[in-house]
Amino acid sequence: MTNPLLSDWETPFGLPPFDLISDEDFAPAVDAALAQSRANIAAIADNPEAPTFANTIEALEQADETLSRVLGAFYNIAGADSNPKREALQRDFAPLLSAYGSEVSENKALFARVEAIWAARDALDLTDEQQRVLMLTRRGFVRSGAQLEGEAAEKLRAVKSRLSVLGTNFTQNLLADEREWFMPLAEGDLSGLPDFVVATAKAAGAEKDAGGPVVTLSRSLIVPFLQFSDRRDLRQKAYEAWGARGANGGKTDNRGIAAETLKLREERAKLLGYDTFADFKLETEMAGTPAAVRDLLMQVWEPAKASAEADAKMLERMLHADGFDGPLEPWDWRYYSEKRRKQLHDLDEAELKPYLQLDRMIEASFACANRLFGLEFQPIEGPVYHPDVRLWEVTRDGAHVAVFIGDYFARGSKRSGAWCSAMQSQHRLGKDVRPHVVNVCNFAKPEAGKPALLSYDDARTLFHEFGHALHQMLSDVTYESISGTSVARDFVELPSQLYEHWLEVPEVLAEFATHADTGAPMPEDLLQRMLGAATYDMGFQTVEYVASALVDLEFHNGSAPADPMQRQTEILDEIGMPHAIRMRHATPHFAHVFAGDGYSSGYYSYMWSEVMDADAFAAFEEAGDPFDSATAKRLEETVLSSGGSVDAADLYTAFRGRLPGVEALLKGRGLDKAA
Repeated sequence: MTNPLLSDWETPFGLPPFDLISDEDFAPAVDAALAQSRANIAAIADNPEAPTFANTIEALEQADETLSRVLGAFYNIAGADSNPKREALQRDFAPLLSAYGSEVSENKALFARVEAIWAARDALDLTDEQQRVLMLTRRGFVRSGAQLEGEAAEKLRAVKSRLSVLGTNFTQNLLADEREWFMPLAEGDLSGLPDFVVATAKAAGAEKDAGGPVVTLSRSLIVPFLQFSDRRDLRQKAYEAWGARGANGGKTDNRGIAAETLKLREERAKLLGYDTFADFKLETEMAGTPAAVRDLLMQVWEPAKASAEADAKMLERMLHADGFDGPLEPWDWRYYSEKRRKQLHDLDEAELKPYLQLDRMIEASFACANRLFGLEFQPIEGPVYHPDVRLWEVTRDGAHVAVFIGDYFARGSKRSGAWCSAMQSQHRLGKDVRPHVVNVCNFAKPEAGKPALLSYDDARTLFHEFGHALHQMLSDVTYESISGTSVARDFVELPSQLYEHWLEVPEVLAEFATHADTGAPMPEDLLQRMLGAATYDMGFQTVEYVASALVDLEFHNGSAPADPMQRQTEILDEIGMPHAIRMRHATPHFAHVFAGDGYSSGYYSYMWSEVMDADAFAAFEEAGDPFDSATAKRLEETVLSSGGSVDAADLYTAFRGRLPGVEALLKGRGLDKAA
């Protein structure tokens, strides 16, 4: 019987035939695809004809077509709907794929062809896009160790292989801790919880077959529990379990993995001739150097810390007024901050949430994309990997643009967080390929028959991930390697963070923030109170983020620490971390940094991009219309359609005329007056 992963996909728009694929199909499909890729690489390297851009660089672009298709389907389902079989496959695939990558980068005949084209590039009449692809291809070979010989090459191969295994293990350990812990709630334990939190806890209990409501380690449940629960003892128990993910001892403990990962990254950097891993990693980013990253973070750290410390004093007084002695603790912050928000802004989440229905916020994100870029979204039927997944065809002026895939609800089989990926990326080499773009979130699933309600933070997350999706959908390049979000790590968050601004446009909320029961629009006074509270508690949010970014940077900007937990404590002490705030991502569950190389030395990227997004939205404000068509067209033509075909700084300058400073970010976060 033909493996469905390797046959032609006769499905709507060529989507993976998830209804036909079984877990047993993945391993033989990966084996066959790897064999095909190896044959393609050998044919390129051994080609007797002189190297040309077409027979070498373009051939490399197409060498892994089948492998990319198989892995696109596999890793999407492995991250969003895992099971023991899929987790075992991830562990099996990691060293296989690392070995294949090393084979390609160490293929001397292949690299010689690339070098020959590079040396002759000025005489080849290449387009700007081809020049860029050539530069990036050669740079990728060099940074992967193509110029290393003998023992050094063997060491690097072993390091990369081990790192791929460690990243997979880190992710699976974290998922296991998040999946296995829950705290049952008796009737008396529900004190202070609004109906929507109780309903979410009951739904989580039903999923766990716990016989009643529970608190899990899903952010969409534990955060509102910490905001509203009157039971300080239960808040502490839940918070400490949340903070202990990956650090509970036993087989799922990630502390040893983190230590080994940092040591191997340092070794990798030194083999390639860099002083530190941060120097290696940041060389290709907009920031360029660790010093530039630290400078940005510290410009924000001091005002954020001052704001947070002032807030902490207010919250601690509220704690004492409730009869509790001692300092404000991390499990107290969200509870008293929610009470203070109610006092200052006459706003609480229980009042707000019925107006932020998931379906209406999806409609809002689509409507903004329509007004800005002319995109239209039509629900379609097709094969999906889980019943919760939804599909839309995206068109413009009647022409097919993309398939958008939404997977919004938390479940035990899904890793935490929210992300955007492309099971198929846009490119025009050989044929016109349109993208299949996936947004995955972890919103609380409602009881059957009830609408899904979001917090304002959830709604921002939805818009954020959809901004990434637009970057993929609107991509208009020839080569897949520079398509969509294939850009510098500290530029990739610009489109996503910029798109969040449209959620704050009053006319958008006036149309789409409608009550789940009555259908009535959000009252004007509530709308203004919500927008007025947009920067509330921003000291806390900024401190927990910047602390994580600084720890990530310092971990990689020097000798690898033997004990990362001790070094984490030292770094936080050095910057004066407030007692009642902890890192957003402590080391044992810092998946951005330890699940793979993506954000290692790069967690600062969100803030680097925020400097740009605050300034970029100002372009629409200066035009006098958040939907100004000329500004939107310029944004698409420079940033959104270009992928990695142009240097990120040049793209932004083409859109805005200059690079921005940190002032707009501080103003946007309400920290410009902090002292």
